[in-house]
Parts: sequence; structure tokens; C-alpha cells
Amino acid sequence: MTSIELNMIQTAGIGALALMVGMVLTRKVSFLQRFCIPSPVSGGIIFSLITLALYGWGHVEVSFDGTLRDIFMLAFFTSVGFQTDFKVLKQGGKALGIMLGLLVLIITLQNLMSWGITKLMDVNPLLGIAAGSVSMTGGHGTAGGFAAVLEHMGLQGASTIGMAAATFGLIAGSMIGGPLAEFIIHKKLTHEQMQPKDEEIDPAMAGIESDEASPAGRAKRISSNEQEFQQYAKASYWILLAMAGGTLLSWALAQTGVTFPSYFGALILAAIMRNTIRFIPYREDGKWVKGDKQFDMDRIISVGNICLSMFLGMAMISLRLWELQSLALPLVIILASQVVMMILFVYFIAFPFLGRDYDAAVLCAGICGFGLGATPNAMANMSAVCYKYHYTVKPFLIVPIIGAMFADIINTAIITLFLNLL
Repeated sequence: MTSIELNMIQTAGIGALALMVGMVLTRKVSFLQRFCIPSPVSGGIIFSLITLALYGWGHVEVSFDGTLRDIFMLAFFTSVGFQTDFKVLKQGGKALGIMLGLLVLIITLQNLMSWGITKLMDVNPLLGIAAGSVSMTGGHGTAGGFAAVLEHMGLQGASTIGMAAATFGLIAGSMIGGPLAEFIIHKKLTHEQMQPKDEEIDPAMAGIESDEASPAGRAKRISSNEQEFQQYAKASYWILLAMAGGTLLSWALAQTGVTFPSYFGALILAAIMRNTIRFIPYREDGKWVKGDKQFDMDRIISVGNICLSMFLGMAMISLRLWELQSLALPLVIILASQVVMMILFVYFIAFPFLGRDYDAAVLCAGICGFGLGATPNAMANMSAVCYKYHYTVKPFLIVPIIGAMFADIINTAIITLFLNLL
């Protein structure tokens, strides 16, 4: 067996190439657009298949350096921390509170069920964690983030397992969301419940939506190249500052003896910074004011998404697909069970708790999307249902808040609890 080791710059270059290939594929292949498959996934899987062919037929093992990949991952989760606004949780209302409760229950059930299957099949219980909420609710980002922790605890090929499971979840979440909502609408709703109603948007929640849809909102965001540069630079500096401070917090958390993912300190510190800086006065137009406008959230999100794309591209090309061979049957059983559990959960638990109305049915499509895949899948599922029937406001306000602000933090906390109970 011949070994080829690529350094961190070469790995980043191939990861970027995989990302660009994925962008072309996503534009050209309708299947990828329909199921909201991220460009780094579609492009990266091609390169991982090439390394599989080299390993199987050419007896060449290609190794990739993970240094920059881990930095991009850390930057992405730091941007997620900055998106966490505790004020929204307080003002979001009953529906948001119910959705948060359902999210906690979904994550817990995903881990309990997959862990139980590994016990019944007498395989490494860490496989159940990797194929549980790490890759289902968490998606590719969390799967990659926890890979090093799981491998350190003894799960060989944790990155490959997590990425494979997350890809399956993306497709499954998109395939079952719309049909399940359709079934609920025809089975559970009356003609009167299906009629459109005048929506009154909670101002606290309406503020979450971007105002770019209006001409006035777009005008506010028009800036010169220099202003744009300064805004992105400032966003990058905030992220780097939180990353640096987060390493100290992660070190302090490690002293407790509890296992945390490497990004947890930076994610928590960024959330603390976002939610405390609004109490610190600053000068604006000659006046002292308070608020969190120091953080340009649009730019922070953009920088975070760039880092996520690079992280996923580098993670996907690093997949060692040959390591899945011995785990194929247990993994397939766990993933199939996750889909069945999600269908039963949405039909028997989520729909009744959300109010048994049209909004609840649309939200059920969204739950399938982010519970097995990611927030974009949830939005696509809900859009498909609304396109057939009629648009409704509440689901499109609640799901982005859950997906952007709270899903990763809640998921990380519950996964950490399970890891330390094993």
C-alpha cells in the first residue's frame, strides 16, 4: 500500500476545488436542487469516491491534513454562537416555546434509539451517537465537529460515518416532509381549517426577518466597496476574537472532566458576547445608545457560511469510505429507524402539540427537514406545501429562529450529556 500525504494548503486547495465542482453540479442537476444538497457535499463525494477507487484498485491511500479544516469548523460554530439572541426566546411566544420543547425531545429520542440499537446488535455504542442527533439534527457541520471527539473515544472512521449519515438525512428529510404534511392535511384538517386567514405578525418575531425584501431595506444595505470591506473585516475580527477567547473557555471546561467538542467554548462565548454587549453604551450620531448593532449579523453569518462551505468541502474529500464496510448493516438499520421514528413523532406528537391546524401541518414538513437534514431543507419542504395550498406566516418565522439560533447549542449540550453517560 502506497501512502500520499497532503499538507494543509494542498488539502484546502482540493477542498475549494470540490466546493466549486459542487456549485456547478448543483446548478446543473435538478436532483441536487430538489433535495437541497449542499455544494460541498455533492462535489466532495466525487473526490471521496476517487480516493476510494485509488485505495481499492490502485492500492494508494491518500491522507489529508485537518489543520485548516478544524479552524474553518471553529469559525463556523463561532458565527452560530453570535446568532443566538436570548431576547427572541423570551419574546417568541408559545409556538416558539413548543417548537423548542419538540426539538429537545427529537434530539433525545434520536440518541436513545440509535444507542439502543447498537446495544441490541452488540456494536460500538459510539456508532449510535454518530448516527444519532450528531448527524440527523446536527447535519454535516455537527457531524464533522464531533468526529475528532468520537474518534478519540474509540470510534474508527467517525468522520466518514457521520458524513454518510448526514447525507442520508438530508435526502430522507426532504423526501418525507412534503408527503407527510400532505397526508396530515387530507387526514386531519377540515375544509374550514384549510382556508387562508389574516396573519398578525408578532413584532418581536417579525424583526427576525431580513428587510432586504423591501426597496427601503435594500437601500440601507447598499454600500461602497470600502464600506463593504470594513463590514466584512469587522465581522471577521469579532469571530477571531471569540475563537481566541473560546479556546480558554474550552480549556476551563476540560478541567471539569466532562467531554465537550472543541468548538463549544467559542460557541458559548460568542453567544455571551452577543447577549451582553447590548447593555454596554456606545456613541452613534453623537448620542450614547445601547444595543447590539456593533455586530453586523448579516456579515457574521456570511463569513460563517464561507467557513462552513470550506470545512465541509475539506471534510468530504477526507472521507475514508472503505471504513464503512464493516459497519454497513448496523448503520443502515439505525438510519432507517431514524426515518420511521421521525414519521411517527411528527404524526402522533408534533402535530397535536402544535395545534392540529394548517400551520401545524406546514411546521410538520419543516420538522422533517431540520430534524433529519438542515434548516434549508425545512424551508424547502414548507415552501412546497404552501405552494400547493396557501402561504402562512408563522412557520416561516419560527423554523429559521430554531435552526439558526438554538438547534446547534441544544444539540451539542444533549450530545455532550450522552457522551459522558457512556
